[in-house]
Amino acid sequence: MNENTKALSDAGVSIWLDDLSSERLTSGSLAALIEERNVVGVTTNPTIFANAIAAGDSYEAAVVELAGEGATVDQVITALTTKDVADACDLFEPVYRATNGRDGRVSIEVEPGLARDTEGTIAQAAMLHERVGRENVLIKIPATQQGLEAIAATIGAGISVNVTLIFSLDRYRDVMNAYLTGLERAQQAGIDLSKIHSVASFFVSRLDAEIDKRLDAIGTDEASALKGKAGLANARLAYRAWQETFATERALTLLEAGANTQRPLWASTGVKDPSLPDTLYVTELVAPQTVNTMPEKTLEALADHGRVTGDTVTGTADESNAVLDALDALGVSYVEVVELLETEGLDKFDASWAELVETVQGHLDQAGAER
Repeated sequence: MNENTKALSDAGVSIWLDDLSSERLTSGSLAALIEERNVVGVTTNPTIFANAIAAGDSYEAAVVELAGEGATVDQVITALTTKDVADACDLFEPVYRATNGRDGRVSIEVEPGLARDTEGTIAQAAMLHERVGRENVLIKIPATQQGLEAIAATIGAGISVNVTLIFSLDRYRDVMNAYLTGLERAQQAGIDLSKIHSVASFFVSRLDAEIDKRLDAIGTDEASALKGKAGLANARLAYRAWQETFATERALTLLEAGANTQRPLWASTGVKDPSLPDTLYVTELVAPQTVNTMPEKTLEALADHGRVTGDTVTGTADESNAVLDALDALGVSYVEVVELLETEGLDKFDASWAELVETVQGHLDQAGAER
């Protein structure tokens, strides 16, 4: 077991891998990361699956079989992705049992085109949950305004959720409220609250990428001194918001009834600016009861040279607020940036889905030509 990844895990951070493919499962590489890198979960998205399907021939036999059955491209996507997720859930089953459902989780995302369709999201979340057919699956739902009710409804039905694409503190509070609302509905329906789990994926590096671009345009020494600080400040304030929310009477009542807290998950943790340390969004976001989902490159950087020095989040609220205040004083609008990032994030999700559809359609066309 790697000492750096073990130190992070020992500090209360669950390490999840932001990647999945059939080849990872069959080659044993994911199993090796569980054994050697303390990986206790996986997140996926359409880009990950598009890359996986395009990269090799491990899906060809399944595509040929599905093509022979007359499956549509959407049906093929659902079949391929839910199988990979179900197989990964089976691999993580021992972790899931050992952690009482806290970890050993594998996420699968609803179709991005449904991000502003509440009812469509609710229906597809239920479908994906049923198709995967594993207790340790998490259904990823974007934290759009329309997604909030879908989150509450899905949690209320007893389905565990990974809320994704969170950038702002206000939206994060809305997400936690939706989770608590869902738990209250589940309780009223007689559903066992202890079986429902959730994480809230707070995106980190994209905030720095956008704000640092604006700081470069300002060009002053004061602006330059703030580069690479907004993402950490925002995430650290999110952690304080989580602490405050789950200390309320409303939340404590549910926790006492057997509910689980909705853990903060640090997403978008690959460093985009080469001038910043490549483990910045890992070693500087260490706090109990959090999750950090990493691309393998970031995971290996952590294993090689990441220094885990303990909790680097608790008690940083004043310092973090000072960063956001300084940005505001320079004319960098936090509200404008987070709204832009949500819009761009949805656009990227749509583009990723289009890429996945194109990739699978290409395989279907080839399978048809060969029959």
